[in-house]
Amino acid sequence: MQIDYYFATISPYTYLAGTRPAEVAARHGATLNYKPLSIMDLFARTGGTPPKDRHESRREYRLIEMRRSAAKLGMPINLQPAHWPTNPAPSSYAIIAASRDGSGDMAELVAGITRACWVEERDIAEDDVIADCLQAAGFDRGLVDKGMMAGAETYARNLEEAVAAGVFGAPFFIVGDEKFWGQDRIDDLDTHLARA
Repeated sequence: MQIDYYFATISPYTYLAGTRPAEVAARHGATLNYKPLSIMDLFARTGGTPPKDRHESRREYRLIEMRRSAAKLGMPINLQPAHWPTNPAPSSYAIIAASRDGSGDMAELVAGITRACWVEERDIAEDDVIADCLQAAGFDRGLVDKGMMAGAETYARNLEEAVAAGVFGAPFFIVGDEKFWGQDRIDDLDTHLARA
């Protein structure tokens, strides 16, 4: 079974997903295809509104939900990190390069990059931060600037595939014709795979 995992490295909900998508995939012998994309471009293409442009009541409730979700999962979170939003492309290109390389732990890499943003107050657009995350997940630090052209092409293609597949937020999981939006639907993904 294949799980297409569309996510954004600047998304708090990708951070809150943690390594659970990989754990679910492993439990069911499924392959998890990591597909980072630009969430702001996805919003623009699918009728979404960036957080900064939402009504004040929606912005406030978003923070409430983030706090509640983090508490439920026992995960720390900084609701207003110093380096957000930031350019998600460099960290996404590194994830794409790491996926091709295959020598480390992809789940820990994604979790480490998002944790750097949402907990550690680090700018995930900076090469040193990305390299630290690569190394911590068992990858060569040098992947931070390897395959930039291929990374950019894949990053753009991921967005096109996402729009065509009906993706409109992150994280988003697709298994065949089944779609699951949000870190709070990972249990539903797990149940679906168990029945498949």
